Amino acid sequence: MDFIFRSAGILVSAFLFGGMLFFSAGFAAFALKVLPLAQARLLIRQAFPPFYIFVMVLAVAAALLIFTLDSASALIMFIIAITTLPNRQFLMPAVNRATDQGERKRFLQLHTLSVLITLAHIVLVAIVIIRLISY
Repeated sequence: MDFIFRSAGILVSAFLFGGMLFFSAGFAAFALKVLPLAQARLLIRQAFPPFYIFVMVLAVAAALLIFTLDSASALIMFIIAITTLPNRQFLMPAVNRATDQGERKRFLQLHTLSVLITLAHIVLVAIVIIRLISY
């Protein structure tokens, strides 16, 4: 049974890792490149709330799958889920407000924070995957 939970935990974590990497590095950059700026911004604004839900749901799912096998990795995944909620509820709306109000400096600060949090989450998921495949 451990094999099944570990395998499922690895797959869910890998799906989360790939989804986060694709969305942050691929989707947003692609939208900004191929769409007019106003349309790209609107699309990205509409895509981020479901993206954050995707991150939270998969992080919790992975944590539950691996909790009895690797409690440290499960804790990392729970931390990812918990720290994603303020990103969705507070940070992203603040980034959008800064953009709408033309507060370039504030936008850059908040956007940089958002990017750093997402990068940290990606690194943490990679650590979990490595831990899980190392057993």
